Amino acid sequence: MNLILVGFFSILSQVLLLRELNVATYGVELIYLLGLAVWLLGTAAGVLATRRPLPPSPARMSWLFLLLGLFLPLVAAFVRGARIIFGGVPGAYLPFPVQIAVLVLALLPASFLLGLLFQWAARLYVSGSRTLAMAYGIESVGGLAGGLTATLVLTFGLQNFWALVASSLLAVVAGLVGASGWRARTLKVSSILVMAVLFNILWQAEGFDRWMTRWNHPSLVETADSPYGRVTVTSLAGQVAVFENDALSFETEGTEAEELSHLAALQHPAPRNVLILGGGIAGSVREVLKHSVARIDYVELNSVLLEKAVLHLPADVQASLRAPGVHVIVADPRHFLAEAGSYDLILVGMPDPGSGQANRFYTREFFELCAARLQPEGILAFSISSSDNTVAPPLARRLASICHALQSVLPRIVVLWPGSTNIIVASRRELPLDPRVLIERLGARHVTARLVSPQFIEYLYTNDRFAQIDAILRLEGVPTNTDEDPVCYQYTLMIWLSKFFPALAVLDLSPLLRTDPLGSAAGWGLLLAVPAIFLASRFRPGVRRALLAGVAGFTGMVLETILILHYQVKNGVLFQDIGLLLMVFMAGLAAGAIAVDRLGRRRGRDAAGGSSRLWGFGLLVAFSGLCALSAFAIDRGTATTLAASSAALALAGFLVAAVFAHASLHQVEDQKAAISPLYAADLLGGCLGSLVGTLLLVPLLGLVVTGRWMAFLAAAALLLL
Repeated sequence: MNLILVGFFSILSQVLLLRELNVATYGVELIYLLGLAVWLLGTAAGVLATRRPLPPSPARMSWLFLLLGLFLPLVAAFVRGARIIFGGVPGAYLPFPVQIAVLVLALLPASFLLGLLFQWAARLYVSGSRTLAMAYGIESVGGLAGGLTATLVLTFGLQNFWALVASSLLAVVAGLVGASGWRARTLKVSSILVMAVLFNILWQAEGFDRWMTRWNHPSLVETADSPYGRVTVTSLAGQVAVFENDALSFETEGTEAEELSHLAALQHPAPRNVLILGGGIAGSVREVLKHSVARIDYVELNSVLLEKAVLHLPADVQASLRAPGVHVIVADPRHFLAEAGSYDLILVGMPDPGSGQANRFYTREFFELCAARLQPEGILAFSISSSDNTVAPPLARRLASICHALQSVLPRIVVLWPGSTNIIVASRRELPLDPRVLIERLGARHVTARLVSPQFIEYLYTNDRFAQIDAILRLEGVPTNTDEDPVCYQYTLMIWLSKFFPALAVLDLSPLLRTDPLGSAAGWGLLLAVPAIFLASRFRPGVRRALLAGVAGFTGMVLETILILHYQVKNGVLFQDIGLLLMVFMAGLAAGAIAVDRLGRRRGRDAAGGSSRLWGFGLLVAFSGLCALSAFAIDRGTATTLAASSAALALAGFLVAAVFAHASLHQVEDQKAAISPLYAADLLGGCLGSLVGTLLLVPLLGLVVTGRWMAFLAAAALLLL
């Protein structure tokens, strides 16, 4: 039972704490990657912790569960107050070293405790004919339950802080149930007192949640967690501001909505049917109505954002959403486009491509969906963050990458530069370059706006920025942003990191963005170095066994990233689906470990011979084949269904755990001695796979080439058998 509890709390607490950290760092997806790496490192440290001073016992494990229960609510408060504790400026990032320190302080203690808990639980479990492989499988069953619980938390609209406190309470109860004997009296009394405090916090969780949110948002009126992030609404002196993951989404005194809406609508001689994909509550619906359109379909991805923000918006924005001809639809924009009608104007108001989720609205495949719904003279327009005066190289290359994708579908594009954003307009036909055409249409439609005026339009088309944009669009060596090759994502990471390391703003990584790594000396060097390392390890059986477990963890993590990202860009991140995908991977882990362990038993062999070299050969060949098949399917553009992705992830998890189980069973006489080195190697491999796969391989090589390299790595691992 302890192994199941360790797996359950490992996944559940990891998800909930990373969610808090994501909000504290303004929704930067890189934090998830760094956080996962820190978590795996902390767990590995716990697994490797010395066992001699404190041998495992049920009582000591109960104390660890109590410490875990105490820690989770405290770390939530620490993360939410980090900007105040470290003297941060409201709305600004903390210094990069401070952010990393917050990340480590928030995740390392809990992950270390859970690593130590697994080590002790596995040592208590492994005895007689019981094996590490079976312990791994049982812990994965607990992880499956933790993933299901994390999914249900958001599916039923429960707040993240409430879930953290409830998890703490469950951890303390788990420790209390495991306590026995008269020596456990202090533990029982302590657990009961902590449970009473946690139950009181849980009872008033909403009040505590709002109180902590006000530390960073004193003018708070609404806050709620959604599958896409935390929505926070503030109001002060008549100005309403809406934040997603604490990053400002829009505020009611801004002019961004009218800039995009009017500059796009004026490109069309007489727009009648309009589609707005996101951003409608920011005022774009209100502004588009000024052009006397007949119908507006406004598609919003986040229902929680719509629900929490609308009640506090200005009266004219609220009225525009109820106006005749306006239809508000909650759906994924890409799914909606697959069955939508035809439009004269499509406005894309989605967030900047700072994540895999957002990047899918700036790829060639997305623009193809939009173009299919445009009338012959139809206009597609969107905006993307830029800079006021000069465009740094990462910003320029990101813009060029997106425009290359757009221009491959809609050949006529115009990029306007009104300030800190770029507005991109595209069509199949020529767009007016004479500002007088737009000025005449503005007057004829009797449109009034705070910023968009004849003088403003004249300025946009005649200033020196207009020529600068043309130079950016002609940049060479910038790949097209596609679903399978999300280079835009890599540029976004560079843009974020350059805020802390300015030298990165002028670093040109375009030579590395190639589809054939074997065209470089580095690629050939890696191709030769990996087999050489594997061959050298054959002289040290312990090292060879740990390398095999590490390769399984590394390859499995990268393959999981590829499969989930591909599903994400094709189908959208509906949390229920992604939660299911993660759960089937955990189910595969459990099945793989248990299956290999039982197959060894059926062969009538002891633990030292429970898994033959032939089994290892077959597993690695299957692993390599799965990676190659996944790359082939992505390259061919095969439709990605939930069932197909679930099957691939379940098989990936099965093979990861099966290879780990083989490494722990083949010629291993002392199962207890194998726990720390092998499980730590698996965790460290997963840690490295998370960082290298998501920060380097996928951004630089794309999904297809990364999948092929994983097929090579799994095949090369045959040298470790």
